[in-house]
Amino acid sequence: MSGNAGRIQAINQIIHWEPLPPKTPASLEEMWAENVFNLPKMKATLPKAVFKSIKKTIVTGEKLDLSIADAVANAMKDWAISKGALYYAHVFYPMTNLTAEKHDGFIAPQGDGTVISEFSGKLLFQGEPDGSSFPNGGIRGTFEARGYTAWDVTSPAYIIDTDNGATLCIPTVFVSWTGEALDKKVPLLRSIAAMDKAAQKVLKLLGNTEVSHVNSSCGAEQEYFLVDANFASLRPDLLLAGRTLFGKAPAKGQEFDDHYFGAIPERVQVFMQDVEEILYKLGIPAKTRHNEVAPGQFEIAPYFEAANVASDHQQMIMTVLRHTAKKHGFVCLLHEKPFAGINGSGKHVNWSVSNATQGNLLDPGDSPHDNTQFLVFCGAVIRGVHKYGPLMRAAIATASNDHRLGANEAPPAIMSVYLGTQLEEVFDQIKTGSISDSKKKGLMDLGVDVLPYLTKDAGDRNRTSPFAFTGNRFEFRAVGSSQSVAGPLIVLNTMLADSLAWVGNRLEAELTGGAELNTAILTVLKEIMEQHGVVVFGGNGYSEEWHKMAVEERELANLPTTADALPILQEEYIRDLFQKTGVLTPIELESRFQVYAEQYILSIEVESKLVVDMTKTKIYPAAVEYLSKLSSTISSLENLGVSLEKGTAQKIAELTNAMVTKVTQLSEALEKHDFSSTHAHMSYCASTLRPLMDDVREYADTLEGEIADECWPLPTYQEMLFIK
Repeated sequence: MSGNAGRIQAINQIIHWEPLPPKTPASLEEMWAENVFNLPKMKATLPKAVFKSIKKTIVTGEKLDLSIADAVANAMKDWAISKGALYYAHVFYPMTNLTAEKHDGFIAPQGDGTVISEFSGKLLFQGEPDGSSFPNGGIRGTFEARGYTAWDVTSPAYIIDTDNGATLCIPTVFVSWTGEALDKKVPLLRSIAAMDKAAQKVLKLLGNTEVSHVNSSCGAEQEYFLVDANFASLRPDLLLAGRTLFGKAPAKGQEFDDHYFGAIPERVQVFMQDVEEILYKLGIPAKTRHNEVAPGQFEIAPYFEAANVASDHQQMIMTVLRHTAKKHGFVCLLHEKPFAGINGSGKHVNWSVSNATQGNLLDPGDSPHDNTQFLVFCGAVIRGVHKYGPLMRAAIATASNDHRLGANEAPPAIMSVYLGTQLEEVFDQIKTGSISDSKKKGLMDLGVDVLPYLTKDAGDRNRTSPFAFTGNRFEFRAVGSSQSVAGPLIVLNTMLADSLAWVGNRLEAELTGGAELNTAILTVLKEIMEQHGVVVFGGNGYSEEWHKMAVEERELANLPTTADALPILQEEYIRDLFQKTGVLTPIELESRFQVYAEQYILSIEVESKLVVDMTKTKIYPAAVEYLSKLSSTISSLENLGVSLEKGTAQKIAELTNAMVTKVTQLSEALEKHDFSSTHAHMSYCASTLRPLMDDVREYADTLEGEIADECWPLPTYQEMLFIK
């Protein structure tokens, strides 16, 4: 059987694939939040006093009244059973970027041989999964197994309805027996509370007499690739590492810019519609879908929601994308760089802060120079990014995201703030000590009578900035597509809490000293721009000039790899930040360094082992097979007196030998285990294993271009990206 038999069979299966027919969905109003136990359903099923109490907790953040637990649990159980659920699951978010859940039945055996459905307030409020089997960074030993989940009332319970049945899912936090956070939700909730406390103080100092709870919001743009499952099954690298470790660039990639916003392939659109129907029933406001820049790449973006709920919903989106892809014969790749040479995938986190009384606190309005509230909060963000830019980099540091950052579709690893022309001019004025005016929006005449005048924003956008202001929010563009948004949100909320606390203290001091409010505000903002304005940059973030200027003149950190970035978590000023805001204890912060470092090391080592295995079992045999055929043909023709050039055979032999030499070096490098520290181990992965993997790939990809197609065993980039 020829080396490409599996590929040919996969292509034939794809060609004859019968797409699932698109369903005619119910109206949006009918299906919306159908599977969510939200406030309207609580109101319809709970006693009035119980509903009033739980609503107060959800809306204002007041402590939950435990006396209502049984009533809520019983109503939730009855609703879930009416939806076909026999099991419930406490859903939590360990430090893996994935979702975890433990399923328990409502079943309660009775002494007479019968059973009843039972769900108490105690079972709703608290569960007990294993606290040592999940990554915990040394907080729990294997012999110390106890951990707890606790219901997060601010994120509604929901039904996951699959072909295998329905399950009631209850969002929870996950903590150790000793009380440390083992998840991403606890520190996210703490960061929101810290930011709320500092923001309320500032708002009151600005003269507001009525100030409600301040929350952060998030709208995350999820990018992903779809590859036919027939191809993916023939690629061990895609199955185990989520990215291709080998693959020659096709003759055509994304250079024509013909995929971005192009017509969505029929099979993909049916998949998208299936995903959206599931999300709507879960109350997840999927708003946008489109082709992304790279062939085979797509995007889904939800509407803005409160940060905690948005984080939970983002986890569900990733789960639904993966599971639904299987039904349609696809594998959904959330890796940041599944294919070399074309755009990778990010998860742009659009972040803002707001409350019910003052609205969006990062909305500049039509005259930002007069909007002191906006200027104060925007100034606090600028200060936060300058002081804690390295922490922002650490928050998005993974082995997979390292492949993407700094490439043509992703921002650099240097954290800076893009404000746009209008706001940059305003903050430049502040630095001089006065504010006079700001650039206005304009109208654009397209020169065609039938077309309307278009509103032209006062500033452009900058796609090379890692943290850009985009109208009424900041967009953290460096977040990776496979990541939980909780980590970046924790950092953004915490650094804003710290900056607002500083602003509050400075304003208080100025006002106590007799300064008029506007004068005090200008003094504080001028101080911010003098000390932290170097982080504002409106130019090309990809340019060599910026990288040199950022590091040498502005003294901004350039942390190109995860091995460079994660040690920031052990810096004293970062420990102080999290401790004084109450977001993470030193033990919890150290555990995150250990967990994320281990994940980085394991990712690189798994990929290295795959490179060795795939080279030895797939690429080397293909090269030898073709070389044997080529040599035999050359020899046979020479016996007939026909001379054939031997350069190709010689080249293949040289490439194969060089590749095997590098594979041997990589195998030997993998044997090293005597590292003095976690830092040293990470650095070894970054400086030794990664380059060796790249060397092997370079030879293998060159061989792919020399070896006859009939001998090549791996689905090619051309096939995976363009055959749908």
